[in-house]
Amino acid sequence: MSENNTDILIGYLSEVRGNGMDARVVDEHSGDSPIIVLGNEAMLAGQIGSYVVIKQVNIKILALVFKVWEKYRFEQDGSRQSDRFISLIPVGELQLDGEFVRGVRNYPTPGAEVFAVGLNDLNAIFSKYQDYKFFVGQLASNKKYHLSLDPRSLFARHFAIVGQSGAGKSWTVTSLIQNTIKAMPKCHIIMLDLHGEYCWKDKSGQLHSAFPDDLVNYIDATKMEMPYWMLTYAELVDLFIDRSDKGATMQMSFMREILQQLKRKEAKEIGLSTVSIDTPIYFPLAEIYKQFKVANEERLDFGKVLGPLFGQFDEFLIRMQSRLNDVRYDFLLKPKICNNSASMASILRQFVGLGAKKANITVVDLSSVPTDVRPAISAQVGRLAYEFNYWNPQRREFPITLICEEAHAYIPREKGGQFDGTKKMMERIAKEGRKYGVSIGVISQRPTELSETMLAQCSSFICLRTSNPEDQAYIKGLVPEAESDLTDVLSSLGRGEALILGEATPLPVRVQIYRPDPAPKSNDVDYFTSWREGPDTIDVENIVQLWRTQTRQ
Repeated sequence: MSENNTDILIGYLSEVRGNGMDARVVDEHSGDSPIIVLGNEAMLAGQIGSYVVIKQVNIKILALVFKVWEKYRFEQDGSRQSDRFISLIPVGELQLDGEFVRGVRNYPTPGAEVFAVGLNDLNAIFSKYQDYKFFVGQLASNKKYHLSLDPRSLFARHFAIVGQSGAGKSWTVTSLIQNTIKAMPKCHIIMLDLHGEYCWKDKSGQLHSAFPDDLVNYIDATKMEMPYWMLTYAELVDLFIDRSDKGATMQMSFMREILQQLKRKEAKEIGLSTVSIDTPIYFPLAEIYKQFKVANEERLDFGKVLGPLFGQFDEFLIRMQSRLNDVRYDFLLKPKICNNSASMASILRQFVGLGAKKANITVVDLSSVPTDVRPAISAQVGRLAYEFNYWNPQRREFPITLICEEAHAYIPREKGGQFDGTKKMMERIAKEGRKYGVSIGVISQRPTELSETMLAQCSSFICLRTSNPEDQAYIKGLVPEAESDLTDVLSSLGRGEALILGEATPLPVRVQIYRPDPAPKSNDVDYFTSWREGPDTIDVENIVQLWRTQTRQ
């Protein structure tokens, strides 16, 4: 860092703790307008969110100002005076060669000098990251400075975007991906879109997207067949078996036995020498129902003796039949095209953007999928991405990132729940995926409801406004202790403003995320305009028809 940019003394350390420091601001900069000028930049001395450098002998500590207060004292003549103090969070050390290193190993003592940090000094700290040209926003403390993250750390080691409803999560996700495409034009991203925010159709049926049309591959999950036979055994259990049922264990054991029989038969026909319970090959779903029904109604000795499993599968048969009769599940349970093992390659091509239309981003629209089956489908998409690169010899040259919108809905914190198989699959990707070039970006408005394992694997956090005390406390526990006080600002962040923590940035930063262009279809409903200028009536019959046919417009 250049000395002529950090030679404005603004204070002296008064207290040093393991997780923070306090400094008394010099009288010169304790007035009503403590303006200092660094180069061509005017700023307030000790402003919250600004950076300072603490110097003592060979020690140089970079710290962030997060609190300002005053203490009053009385002179001998009875006049009242005030001393201004600032609380500092140390974020790293500046080596003798000017290189910035995260973490503090050598602490200064009270009396050390505190100097202001300007734009040129920040450039020196962020210079290595600026070379990536992966810009995401502007520093809240200095709008002239555009922040670039480290894409290697962000995407390779998982990340989380958290914030309450209306804080700008969809805005942030869209902006992040738009800038990812600019910086890395050969990226491969699969997005689970639960609410149709990133690709949508207008009234005329025209498809719109928050991303360039030639780079996005839109998949409507209800129209694209996602065949049941590609589900794992655990996912099939989630779909057809109620784990709280007293006969669940018996149902799971019997299903495993039937699946193994059916898959061994198919493996023999297609020339596979070995097969497991999770091998993705075709099997007739009707045969499973048939064998369950036969076992459930079996009678021996001319009907005088009940079979060993008589009446054990009543609940299973009812649940499975309801799924088969529900038209909303046809895309999953009644495939018309993907009804043989050979069709698997075409499905994978579509998911990873290598189909007829080459694409960087695959948006899987789950907005029309029944809520209770979304977890299973989400896990299937994630597993396909994981398995694809697990067996891909070129996995290191073809990394994939899976974006999980509303992740708490299908990667819950609770254990032993209805979608436990789905949760375990996603957690497996979080724990092992990066070894095979598959990473996850989780987006959630309730981090306290999200899997602890999933969040523990994330190395970077983009935290938007969060007012819920439980969520604030949880986020605070996720970050290093020395930086935990920074999370106190979460409730005061503006829309699209974020606190970025973790390995993707050299130091914790408060950033105004770029406004996405185009924006996702996630704007709040305008009650004021609608209730003043809205329609006098609507077509209720059409709503009834859409409801009955399970068609969303």
